[in-house]
Amino acid sequence: MKIAIINGPNLNLLGIREPGIYGRQTFEDFLKGLREKYPAVQIDYFQSNVEGELVNELQRVGFSYDGILLNAAAYTHTSVAIGDAVSAIKTPVIEIHISNISAREEYRLRSFVGAKSVGSITGLGLKGYELGLLYFL
Repeated sequence: MKIAIINGPNLNLLGIREPGIYGRQTFEDFLKGLREKYPAVQIDYFQSNVEGELVNELQRVGFSYDGILLNAAAYTHTSVAIGDAVSAIKTPVIEIHISNISAREEYRLRSFVGAKSVGSITGLGLKGYELGLLYFL
């Protein structure tokens, strides 16, 4: 099984960025543990702060992987292009958010990704990625 994790802007700063919201663990440390826990699953990881690079990655993996865990971060609420990319690919996508976006600023209530995904996991911290992986398993 091949799963792609695609993270958007500022998620490269996990562990140091607003630890009260996002925690103190780096994504690299979390990913290492996830791969150790699920050795039979190929988990590929991509992160970019650039919208077009996220679209390119969705298109690259969107026809050959078994699942995508997508945290488009702030682009969730602004990017028609990322939403359209999710619609255009065959691989199912689960929208992931570390924080509870429903309990944050009002503009975060709109998602261009969620309606085009098979589901959304929000507010459960990094555990949301593992829960998304379990869905695909």
